Amino acid sequence: MRKPVVRHLLTALSATTLAFGVVACGASNSDDTRAAGEDEGALVIYSGRNEKLVGPLLDQLRKAVGQKVEIRYGDSSELAAQLLEEGDRTNADLFFSQDAGALGALAKKGMLGVLDPASVALAPDRYHAKDGSWVGVSARSRVLAYNPGKVPAAELPQSIYELTDPIWKGKIGYAPTNASFHAFVTGMRVSAGEEKTRKWLTGFKNNEPKAFDKNGLVLDAVDKGTVSVGLLNHYYLSEKIAELGKSNVTARNHYFPGADPGALVNVAGVGVLKGTDQSAAAAKAVQFLLSAPAQQYFADTTAEYPVVKGITTDKHELPALSALQGPDIDLTQLDSLEQTLALLDEVGLT
Repeated sequence: MRKPVVRHLLTALSATTLAFGVVACGASNSDDTRAAGEDEGALVIYSGRNEKLVGPLLDQLRKAVGQKVEIRYGDSSELAAQLLEEGDRTNADLFFSQDAGALGALAKKGMLGVLDPASVALAPDRYHAKDGSWVGVSARSRVLAYNPGKVPAAELPQSIYELTDPIWKGKIGYAPTNASFHAFVTGMRVSAGEEKTRKWLTGFKNNEPKAFDKNGLVLDAVDKGTVSVGLLNHYYLSEKIAELGKSNVTARNHYFPGADPGALVNVAGVGVLKGTDQSAAAAKAVQFLLSAPAQQYFADTTAEYPVVKGITTDKHELPALSALQGPDIDLTQLDSLEQTLALLDEVGLT
């Protein structure tokens, strides 16, 4: 069932003039892209962030904006594809993406306006687009979750490239349609090149990794020992430990050392759709997501790294953001989502 989804995304990303079709989050096929029940005076947010993770935060955002806010949840890559299909007919005002790649794909097609420079300046240079089209609001690292009962720490791979070794056959979990996996593959393409990435993906596929619909399900499988290791973002483990207690969670996170593509540090971020008639409300929403309360929410509740200086937490056991390594790439280069999806489709990892 996954291959048609990826091919649909490829179609949407390659041309913005196509007739508006159906994507996974369930859009209309008419010229009016407003969802049933949406208020014409509302700020409409397309959120690629999981409702379970950010729903309470967006409830706070509603109060900060001071007017009606409507939210459509979905996968970031799929929502980016939907926005490209909708084009200037979209009713979306703000895109809250799980990763920089989906935002970059929209910016490349001219879909995003320019944000308030004062808001953009709150994030470090590496966490926003140089043209001001999007800004990161929280950071996260890719990790290899592992089950110590299946893989002792001393036997963990020291590079993502080692996962093509036959010893890992049938033992790896991943979420092939998730935007964070797409961004990781894009990061590998940028840092290691197309051919090396294709070779890795082919070897990875040959090891028969087990596909899951969501990163949380990957972690559940690692924790239960259904798979030995899983590729996901760091904060899923912290969320599970916060819910169940550390003594009740078996899985642990392994951070690949050095400039390994498997240790990509990415951001969740926001961009305002060009031509929105809710520019003032959208600006307030961006300001809120970079405010101290929102940044503290990311630090305390979702176990992500705040991008604004001065926000700390003692709620989770995490390495400092400054201690994380990963490939040294410009996150704006993650905008080549179309090429990544085409490569995944080519090798059959969809």
